[in-house]
Amino acid sequence: MTSPNVVVTGIGLMTALGSSARVNWQRLTAGESAIALRQPFLSLPPMPLAMIGKHPLPIDDIVRSVVQEAWADAGLERGKDSDSNFVSGVVIGSSRSHLREWEAMAIQQHQGVFEGDWLAALPHTPALLAARITGSMGPVLAPMAACATGVWAIAQAAELIRSGQCQRVLAGAVESPISPLTLAGFRKMGALAKTGCYPFDCDREGFVLGEGGAVVVLESGAIAKERNARVYGEVLAAGITNDSYHVSTFDPTYRMGKRAVAKCLQRSGLKPSDIDAVHTHGTSTAQNDRMEAYLIEQMLGLQTLSMATKGSTGHTLGASGAVIVALSLMSLKRQQTLPCVGLKRPDFELNFSESASTQPLRNILCFSFGFGGQNAVLALASESQ
Repeated sequence: MTSPNVVVTGIGLMTALGSSARVNWQRLTAGESAIALRQPFLSLPPMPLAMIGKHPLPIDDIVRSVVQEAWADAGLERGKDSDSNFVSGVVIGSSRSHLREWEAMAIQQHQGVFEGDWLAALPHTPALLAARITGSMGPVLAPMAACATGVWAIAQAAELIRSGQCQRVLAGAVESPISPLTLAGFRKMGALAKTGCYPFDCDREGFVLGEGGAVVVLESGAIAKERNARVYGEVLAAGITNDSYHVSTFDPTYRMGKRAVAKCLQRSGLKPSDIDAVHTHGTSTAQNDRMEAYLIEQMLGLQTLSMATKGSTGHTLGASGAVIVALSLMSLKRQQTLPCVGLKRPDFELNFSESASTQPLRNILCFSFGFGGQNAVLALASESQ
């Protein structure tokens, strides 16, 4: 039996640029950046951050915002699809989840005034909250794969539909990572930028931490057509591998990164020449940008358009792959490219997208790479091809 095709009918997006997909798109295509010098914790010095508000936002607030937006954008109502013949699932991950709440509870415990709700701060609770919001009664998964979490979650959700376990899945990732421990840890590693985020630039100096999340509504193509739903694009296939090399450093041969790209293309039935653009992970770190430039040159060719958006949104860690997918789907729907915000002096001979422009886009690859050698590549296709 032929597996159903998987399409996206709803998008929910929140970053420091704005609390909706529409605002994020408007500000990003205008070349704006949400990165600013902030000092959310007096014990740490000011640093560039991409914050949604003046104070770190609770992760549950991000979940509610993106889930409600995506569900409404898909034209769905809570609890309407929970009968025995229709199964809606949830796959929402996070690399940090409620870490900031755990840090606060640890301090309370040390001070002898513990008041935290530790049950509501377990790592899988963002996915459970999403299920309650939508009334989904199918599988609820909460993957964690470092910065590759978002792409991995959407790939898992697509397989739930292809395997017939679900007819609809809400998928993505959320992150509220701005906490004393996370900032101190990345500072000690020397990974954080001192002035801003400049992916693939000669003057890049590290990444800028950001808050946010993105979720998409996935459905079988037949069900989307039956209810006359708007379709952003199709999720083709993913390539997911692991270096098994080091806790934070990539395997210098990029062997498994190359395999992730190759497997994604093979499973999607695509040739390198079919790829119109790559939405890169683009962290603005020396290691990541060098690896991605190599993969694009060796696997796809220098003519392939390269987009990078973390100079605008900051690096939302586990949610970053889902943010990339959401923005790429909007690119496909609008047939418009996204600018490489923060890139002034390219360090690599790639075909970088300098500004938002209208051009034919059939297939986009989304790159996502995480600590521990997590490699995730997802192929998206436009509805019109």
